[in-house]
Amino acid sequence: MTRVLVTGSAGFIGYHLSRLLLAEGFAVQGYDGMTDYYDVSLKRRRHAMLLQHPGFAAAEGLLEDRAAFDRMADAFRPEVIVHLAGQAGVRYSLEAPLSYLESNVIGTLSVMEAARRHGVRHLLMASTSSVYGANTEMPFRETDKADSQLTIYAASKKANESMAHAWAHLYDLPTTMFRFFTVYGPWGRPDLALYKFVDAILEGRPIDVYNHGEMWRDFTYVGDLVRAIRLLIDVPPERPLDGTAPEGDSLSPVAPWRVVNIGNSEKVRLLDFVDAIEECLGTKAIRNYMPMQPGDVPATWADASLLQRLTGYRPATNVRDGIQEFVDWYRDYSGK
Repeated sequence: MTRVLVTGSAGFIGYHLSRLLLAEGFAVQGYDGMTDYYDVSLKRRRHAMLLQHPGFAAAEGLLEDRAAFDRMADAFRPEVIVHLAGQAGVRYSLEAPLSYLESNVIGTLSVMEAARRHGVRHLLMASTSSVYGANTEMPFRETDKADSQLTIYAASKKANESMAHAWAHLYDLPTTMFRFFTVYGPWGRPDLALYKFVDAILEGRPIDVYNHGEMWRDFTYVGDLVRAIRLLIDVPPERPLDGTAPEGDSLSPVAPWRVVNIGNSEKVRLLDFVDAIEECLGTKAIRNYMPMQPGDVPATWADASLLQRLTGYRPATNVRDGIQEFVDWYRDYSGK
């Protein structure tokens, strides 16, 4: 039974990934800080559901508390680490930049050091499509230059990619970074657009539609995302013997390290996204059209061909179907 340590296991993506791994027979050790960036009761509900499975154990603590994290890791002896924990939220990074450095940089170093000490066969860590920043050529490819981040959140994730590359090079630690594209689905975070829109529409409150709805996002259903992560676990990168990466592969020439986009490979206009929500709810939204927010980009769009080449898998859930799954869950969860 492969032992997988999942950080951020009470989070949106960590919960779904842990469920999938448990269903496939993995032993999963969860680790979560239970921070109050959003409703902690939602996080505790997720962990409570996971704890019903005998293959799951949970520990609470901040990644920045190196001693506590090391005690947990030493007791569990992970063979694989999937690092999903961290301070999330693009807009919140404008208000509390220090929290991003503490969690996403210092905390990630704790994870990387534990992976090195335990000689894990694969370290997988979450990055974000936000690292593409001001790039305008789309769809975004992993081999594109990504040096124009627009928020401290994006910058902290790009720092993680660079830190992980150094660790992979120095310690021959197989490492995969994945760049997520606008993840949505059941048990989602309350600060995400879909959750906020559905909650407001059902309560008759206006929704803020930024850039007057003329924004495009590559909405990726959470079930597709965690399936991709699961498959990537089995594809640890190997340092190329001749120092040359295959064409179109982000594999480093000097380290067992690569970055992989996980996206639906389809950009959807925000106005069309809202239309689909209204259709699923059977209710019209009160739309408050707003200008673009600082740090936002007009469009994201993933080239997921590397993911498909490595795993044979490509996310494909239709956004209308994914929204319906969320709406069904939300109505049951909230009673609205």
